[in-house]
Amino acid sequence: MDRSMSSSKNNSTEFGHNAAATSASTATATPWGNDKESPNNEDDSNEDDGDTATPAKVTDPLAPRLANNERVLVVSVTERQRETWGQKAEFLLAVIGFAVDLGNVWRFPYICYQNGGGAFLVPYCVFLIFGGLPLFYMELALGQFHRCGCLSIWKRICPALKGVGYAICLIDIYMGMYYNTIIGWAVYYLFASFTSKLPWTSCDNPWNTLNCMPVTNENFTELATSPAKEFFERRVLESYKSNGLDFMGPVKPTLALCVFGVFVLVYFSLWKGVRSAGKVVWVTALAPYVVLIILLVRGVSLPGADEGIKYYLTPEWHKLKNSKVWIDAASQIFFSLGPGFGTLLALSSYNKFNNNCYRDALITSSINCLTSFLAGFVIFSVLGYMAYVQKTSIDKVGLEGPGLVFIVYPEAIATMSGSVFWSIIFFLMLITLGLDSTFGGLEAMITALCDEYPRVIGRRRELFVLLLLMFIFLCALPTMTYGGVVLVNFLNVYGPGLAILFVVFVEAAGVFWFYGVDRFSSDVEQMLGSKPGIFWRICWTYISPVFLLTIFIFSILGYKEMLGEEFYYPPWSIQVGWAVTCSSVMCIPIYMIYKFFIASRGNCKQRMQQSFKPDVSCGSVVPGQQGTSV
Repeated sequence: MDRSMSSSKNNSTEFGHNAAATSASTATATPWGNDKESPNNEDDSNEDDGDTATPAKVTDPLAPRLANNERVLVVSVTERQRETWGQKAEFLLAVIGFAVDLGNVWRFPYICYQNGGGAFLVPYCVFLIFGGLPLFYMELALGQFHRCGCLSIWKRICPALKGVGYAICLIDIYMGMYYNTIIGWAVYYLFASFTSKLPWTSCDNPWNTLNCMPVTNENFTELATSPAKEFFERRVLESYKSNGLDFMGPVKPTLALCVFGVFVLVYFSLWKGVRSAGKVVWVTALAPYVVLIILLVRGVSLPGADEGIKYYLTPEWHKLKNSKVWIDAASQIFFSLGPGFGTLLALSSYNKFNNNCYRDALITSSINCLTSFLAGFVIFSVLGYMAYVQKTSIDKVGLEGPGLVFIVYPEAIATMSGSVFWSIIFFLMLITLGLDSTFGGLEAMITALCDEYPRVIGRRRELFVLLLLMFIFLCALPTMTYGGVVLVNFLNVYGPGLAILFVVFVEAAGVFWFYGVDRFSSDVEQMLGSKPGIFWRICWTYISPVFLLTIFIFSILGYKEMLGEEFYYPPWSIQVGWAVTCSSVMCIPIYMIYKFFIASRGNCKQRMQQSFKPDVSCGSVVPGQQGTSV
């Protein structure tokens, strides 16, 4: 927020004091030299009839001393009020839409059955309660109390850690470069579905190879490829025309057009801020649930669905002895709830000051986790059906990640009656799931920069959003080449995948250890009327930071597993990947050095205080107190 424009409400500038003093004095003290020029003749009763007037005695010590014939120009400084959500439901839907993304559909079900089925829910719930939920609650409370984005907020918490905000903005750019491309794939499938017969049903298409064979064929073997797989790899991506990252080939025009359409939708959803985004989320956040329920009803009615669901939920308790199960549960909770991307800060900053963010955190995080659980039923009922059709086991049918929603599920849809209808609503669901998440990530960066640079960017939001999205689209063009799918996976790991874990750890350390849990709890008390309980304070002080640091260390050690074995990555690309990761992480130490040695003044102790203590010149954010910007 432009703080220079928000001072008149509290009379914190010289103009504000002069205006207050002038209006506080009696009407006869209005220092206009002639009653004809007075703005209110009825109040000039003590003025002489001559050309001059003697000012009345001024009792207010702050009132300016005026000589005869001097005039005061009272300037009205208009405060820039921060936007708020039109309805409470809009905020809840925006948060739910951001948290519930494509990973809830293609990652959670796979990780669940891979790590012990129903037994996996034990570590999942443990890390939800002790790790994910406290961080989720923290970000909602921080954004709502300080009412600014991930850059400006650090002046009020720990100025030296402002680099965290710049790191988040850079991570959001990396995420926008590949995530919108995945949505573009879904858009391609959606348009391809508007036919009398789905194009991945048979093997008689120009892009099919001699190895293509329908999965319903009794002679189908591991050497054969399904029509759905060839449609994705040879029609949508055309990845056979590239050589991975060594030669990615030119941009595929039809795919670029689909991704461009996604960017257009994103622009018109974000250009007006919460006024436009608040209306869009009614569709993008609710539509996936309607489709999920429809697909669930259809899925459980298919033959073999019960075996799939049994496979999904049957607990394998012995797997809980494996540390990988616990690490996977912690990672899934973190990336599912999405703290650290700046989105929760941005969305909650548009709340009213006394909104019950504690209840919001419980509601939205619970809905997110229940959605993942529901998606598991939708996916595994269909996987059970596919195993029944192919007369094989479920573990030979399932795939993780994009392959699950772009190959396996379309494969199953093609064998159903009314396949065109099921395909259309399925890919509409994927598009709306993706759009909500990309809205959130980009809004985090937009809010942060508009708050930090209100005069240059904040007043020109529409133009800034347009230029930003044009820049990200141009940066994303390599992901739309024939080898773009390799780059998408590459950016997913080295863009936000590793860096965000370290960034959020530093964010948590800054809030809980530098700013202090006690001070943060007092902020929450001012909003909600009561301090957070001992459970939350213990989690914030000890458990949540350790939770983040543990995930980060194990992710660094297992980065090769994150990349997977599906694609080949030349040695030079690994070096580039670590450079991409470091580009965002290094924002933190670089800004700390800048703040301490350049932006601070005085001796070492004074510089330390200016760097790591909240900036008192920011004023209060509590409504009714001096310096508030609410």
